[in-house]
Amino acid sequence: MNRKHWLSEYEQKKATIEEAVQVVNSGDWVDFSLGVCAPIELEKALAKRKNELEDVKIRSILDVGPHHCLKADPQGEHLCWNSWHFSGIDRKLSRQAVAYYIPMKFHELPQMIMDNHSDVFMLTAAPMDRHGWFNIGAANAATWACVEKAKTVIVEVNHNVPRVLGGLHESIHINQVDIVCESSNPPVPTLPVRSPSAADWKIASLVMDYLEDGDCIQLGIGGTPNAVGLLIAQSDLKDLGVHTELYGDAYLEMCRQGKITGARKQIDRYKQVFSFVLGSQELYEFVDDNPATISYPVNYVNKPDIIAANDCFIAINGALEVDLFGQICAETIGTQHISGTGGQLDFVEGAYHSKGGKSLTCLSSTYTDKNGVVDSRIKPVLRTGAIATCPRTAAHIIVTEYGTAYLKGKSTWERAEALINIAHPDFRDELIREAEALGIWRKTQRI
Repeated sequence: MNRKHWLSEYEQKKATIEEAVQVVNSGDWVDFSLGVCAPIELEKALAKRKNELEDVKIRSILDVGPHHCLKADPQGEHLCWNSWHFSGIDRKLSRQAVAYYIPMKFHELPQMIMDNHSDVFMLTAAPMDRHGWFNIGAANAATWACVEKAKTVIVEVNHNVPRVLGGLHESIHINQVDIVCESSNPPVPTLPVRSPSAADWKIASLVMDYLEDGDCIQLGIGGTPNAVGLLIAQSDLKDLGVHTELYGDAYLEMCRQGKITGARKQIDRYKQVFSFVLGSQELYEFVDDNPATISYPVNYVNKPDIIAANDCFIAINGALEVDLFGQICAETIGTQHISGTGGQLDFVEGAYHSKGGKSLTCLSSTYTDKNGVVDSRIKPVLRTGAIATCPRTAAHIIVTEYGTAYLKGKSTWERAEALINIAHPDFRDELIREAEALGIWRKTQRI
């Protein structure tokens, strides 16, 4: 087929934003794409229809833009918001009981989408190319599954979406689309770069001790990953590889300083692999049409045996608290939901099974609550209602600003001792007393 044919099909399927959202009916399940490819103007138009609709269930993932549907329907009486992974906005709405979390392991998301009902899928994409393809590589994760599952697929075209090349499923074809809408090209969502704290810098310096030339790395979001990226950029490390669910700003300076080549990777050599990109406008410009960066769906990127296929894989993730048994909580504060399981467990397990690989879970030793009270992130047991994102059987290496605790193969008393050693000194005596009460402290032990 030639360009003229695809343009003809495009014109036949074209509608205004307002016309497109008329396909949504009461009782429908409506899926939104994530991050950069979330539908911006389609959601605004759907929000305006809220009084015409009842019991419309929306599923989103890591939506960092304004939630127009819930602004229009703040009690969730017409439009019910559900999320596979909470953003900061979702977190606030969850406290008001109008946003709900859907538990999942990220590498299973495409299958979970295929196993559930979907009436309408809305996404933003880069403009159609001459072969009839819309690029969605910036939010590859589970987009293809959503396209295959939904009864109706609506594409909102935005010229500001970066064209991210791919290894698989980075584009969808006009044949797979039911309705095309041309937006006013609003800016795509960005994520502010978090400045590292003093604890982040100290933790990052300890992480650096585990890194060697040729390692394949995965970094999460936050101050510690940003600090690690900057320290790597200033180091003598070379030939690093990248295989990560989220491609964020932490990788930019490493690339500029020539630290990343991917030359020693066992799969996807010379390519930086990710499932979605989210960060600054500068980051989007870097990945745009860049052959060095490629996206895959999350059931490839996050699958533990794919992660393990690269030797010397170093996974670096954060946590909210860790208990003396080694259980890692990275998604809730008690019963209050903060983020989600995401791909943390995927990478913790995949990295450990990589030849020479390591999984490092990083957290500051303390936090200050809203009342100004300082408390330990190393707990005797996870607080009531907290979710074990990673079970104690999966935990490998825990890092705070006070050191590292190696947990694999260690007994309960060895784990308790190692974790108390990296807790803030002000809390160590109390933690010892708690460990004794839990029966995981030997009388001969010393700190």
